[in-house]
Amino acid sequence: MKYVFVTGGVLSGLGKGITASSVGRLLKSRGLKVTAIKIDPYLNIDAGTMNPFEHGEVFVLEDGGEVDLDLGNYERFLDVNLTSNHNITTGKVYRAVIEKERMGEYLGKTVQIIPHITNEIKNEIRGVAEATGADVCIVELGGTVGDIESMPFLEAVRQMNTELGRGENCLFMHTTLVPVLGTVGEQKTKPTQHSVKELRSIGIQPDIIVARAKQALEYSIKRKISLFCDVPLEAVISAPDAKSIYEVPLILDEQGLTDFMIKRLGIEGGSEDLRDWKKLLERILHPSRTVNIACVGKYTHLADSYISHLEAFHHSGAEKDTKVDLCFVDSEIIQEHGVTEELEEADGILIPGGFGNRGILGKMLAAKYARENRVPFLGICLGFQISTIEIARDVIGLETAHSTEFDPETCDPVVDLLPEQREIKKKGATMRLGGQPVVVTEGSKAYDLYGKTLIMERHRHRYEVNPKYIERLEDAGWKFTGKSPDGLRMEIAELQGHPYFVASQFHPEFKSRPGKPSPLHLGLVNAAIERKFGASS
Repeated sequence: MKYVFVTGGVLSGLGKGITASSVGRLLKSRGLKVTAIKIDPYLNIDAGTMNPFEHGEVFVLEDGGEVDLDLGNYERFLDVNLTSNHNITTGKVYRAVIEKERMGEYLGKTVQIIPHITNEIKNEIRGVAEATGADVCIVELGGTVGDIESMPFLEAVRQMNTELGRGENCLFMHTTLVPVLGTVGEQKTKPTQHSVKELRSIGIQPDIIVARAKQALEYSIKRKISLFCDVPLEAVISAPDAKSIYEVPLILDEQGLTDFMIKRLGIEGGSEDLRDWKKLLERILHPSRTVNIACVGKYTHLADSYISHLEAFHHSGAEKDTKVDLCFVDSEIIQEHGVTEELEEADGILIPGGFGNRGILGKMLAAKYARENRVPFLGICLGFQISTIEIARDVIGLETAHSTEFDPETCDPVVDLLPEQREIKKKGATMRLGGQPVVVTEGSKAYDLYGKTLIMERHRHRYEVNPKYIERLEDAGWKFTGKSPDGLRMEIAELQGHPYFVASQFHPEFKSRPGKPSPLHLGLVNAAIERKFGASS
C-alpha cells in the first residue's frame, strides 16, 4: 500500500480537496486502484450536526455516514463509493481511545497524545486503506499546518513515513498560496517558504508543492520555491485558477505530476487514459446553449451548501451539450415579497433539501408558481414534502395541511412521522440515512429516466408523506411513482399533465458522477431545454 498525504498551509480554502481528488483521478487514469480518506481535526464525531452556512454541504454516503463535502468530490472524481470510515475526525479518534481506556485495554498506563492518540490515528488510516485493496490511498489532512488541532494527525503521518520505510511508501504533497502583491503583480513566495518551514519543523519534508495562484507560476518563482523549500524543480506544481474543477487534473498532469508521483512511489502504471475526462471537460467548457435553473433555498449565501446539486447539473449539462446557470434565490425573500424576477426568468426550478421552518412558505410559493405556470420543477427531500403540502393546500383544499415538523398541532398532518419512526425517535435515532431501495412504477417519468424498476438512492430525512392522505393526493394528480419495497414510504411523485413536475424523498445528487448524471437532474435539464428551445431541440 502506498500513501499520498495532502497537507495545506497559509490559509484554508486553497482547494486541498480538489487537489486530492485530482491526484486520485490521475493515478486512476494510469490503471491504479485508488481510495481516499479525509481527516477533519474538529471534535465533532461527524458532519451531521454542522451548519451548512459555516461548513458547507453535509454529504451522505451509501452506508449512511454524514461526512465532509470533500468526500463527495472523492466519489465523483474517482467514481467509487466510500464509507463513513473514510472520514476520520478528532471526535472519532478520541472517543475510540477513551472507550479503550475505560475497557482497560491500556493496562493502567497513562493515556497520552503520543503514543495512544497517534497510534489510533495510524491504525484507522491503515485499516481503512487496506480494507479497500487499493494500490494507493490519498489522505487529505484538513486544516492548515500550525493549527493546534492538526498536530496529532501530522505527528501520526510523520510516524507512518518512518514505519513504512522513510521515503518508500509515503509521499507528502503540500498545498500553499502564492499571492500577488503590488501594482506590477509580483508573485510572492514568502508565505510558501514559511509554511514549508513550519511543516519541516514537525519532521515532514514535502516531496511536492502545489502552489495556488491566480495565474500560472513564473519560471523564476518555481525555481525560488524549489531552492528555498528543498524540492526538485519538477515537483513545484503550479495550480492557477481553473475554469472548472474538472480542468484541474489536466492542469496538474500537463506539468508531469503523475509521472513524478509514480516514479517517486516506485509503482508501475499503465499508459494515460484521460480521454473521457477530456471529452467531459470540453462539453462543460464549450456548451452550445444555456438554460437557467433557480435554486430556492435558505443557504443561498454559500454555494458549497448545495455543491452536489451544482455538480449534478454540471454532469447533466455535459450530457446535453448545455450550460446550466444555477441562480440562488432566498426563499425568505419570496416569502416576504412574492415571486421574484429570478423565478419568473428561470427555465426550471429546484427546491433542495433542508431543515428548519425558516422560508418554508416561500418555498411553497415557488412550488405553486412552477405548478401553475408549467415551469419544469424538481423537489428534493424537503422539496418533495413542500410540493406535497402545497398541492394538499391549493389543489385539494386542505388549508391547514402541513408537516408536523413545522406545525405539531396541524389538523392535516400531510407530512408526519410514521408510527414506527416515533418509537425509533424515542430511542434517539431520528434520521433515515444512506442507500435505500426504491421501487419505480413502469411507464412513469422516473422509469423513463432510470430505465429500471428497482433503484438504490441515498436518504437523509426524518418525516414521511402520511399514508392517510395518499389516495386524495393521487386523485388530485400527484401520483407516487416510487415507493419503498413495503409500500409504506413514498419516494417519488409526479404531477400528471405537467411537462416536468417531479420530486423525490431521497437525494439523487449524492450519486451523480461525471458521465453518470443524476437521472432526476437530467430530467429537469431536459425539460428546461424543451421549455426554452422547443421540443425538437
